[in-house]
Amino acid sequence: MEHTIWSQWDDLSVPNGIKKLSPSNFSLETDDLSQITFYVPQYMGGRKALEYVRKMPNLKYLQVPNAGFDDALEFLNPGVVLCNARGVHDSSTAELAVALALASRRGFYDFAIAQAKGEWAHKRYPSFNDSKIGIIGAGSIANTLKSYLEPYDLEILMFSRSGQNGSIAISQLDSHLPKLDFVFIVIPLNDESRNLFDAKKLSLMKDGAVIVNVGRGPIINTEALLKELNSGRIYAGLDVTDPEPLPSDHPLWKAKNLIISPHVGGNSTAFDSRGKKLIESQLKLLISGQELNNIVAHG
Repeated sequence: MEHTIWSQWDDLSVPNGIKKLSPSNFSLETDDLSQITFYVPQYMGGRKALEYVRKMPNLKYLQVPNAGFDDALEFLNPGVVLCNARGVHDSSTAELAVALALASRRGFYDFAIAQAKGEWAHKRYPSFNDSKIGIIGAGSIANTLKSYLEPYDLEILMFSRSGQNGSIAISQLDSHLPKLDFVFIVIPLNDESRNLFDAKKLSLMKDGAVIVNVGRGPIINTEALLKELNSGRIYAGLDVTDPEPLPSDHPLWKAKNLIISPHVGGNSTAFDSRGKKLIESQLKLLISGQELNNIVAHG
């Protein structure tokens, strides 16, 4: 079977037998989408980029450019294979997670405010070193994050649903939360993880602890988080929020002890080379009749 791919990259290298479409030669708005069999939605294109799937009756493969794929499931027609971009965003997301943790711990938010006022506001802040870390997740991003944290003087615990391969089962998380100085959330959103950090779990976090979310916003209950932040008891660094994008009048913007980045964990200069490499490797598998990597669902 011949395949036609649409992706955002004009310079994508494709094997013989695959027709390449991109914004330079094909418009998703005006051209006939029925010829597309392999679709890579525009990165950071949101729901609009996924909506085009509804006009692709011959689509066989939906390759999302994100590690998270929960938003693509509703567009998965019968017979369509859904693949995610596991591995593409590991480095970029992990480095942002570390940055949010350091910024929250070492007073960067206070520094920015003082700088805007021209104030030399010297103060002692807690060190990131000598902390006890909990990483919620055991996938590729979580393991990359662990490797980035290992040069520090830290105790690192990994938590996963299965509790295998040296990790602790998430079902046992409550007994560990009172001892953790940092909690990093790097799990996907699903029925089990939605609202995982509710009022109870947040209340179990020790005073002064930091929660960093680079997974999905709804994993943390927003109202419960607001209550804890505004009490001044804990800190947070959020790259994802619920809702998202965060409305300009949302109370999270004014919450205490909070640093927000606008979902930029994977959206760095590291994306393009890694994204293209993944798609090109997938197409080689496809043309050779082998099963694709990173299959997460079937329609």
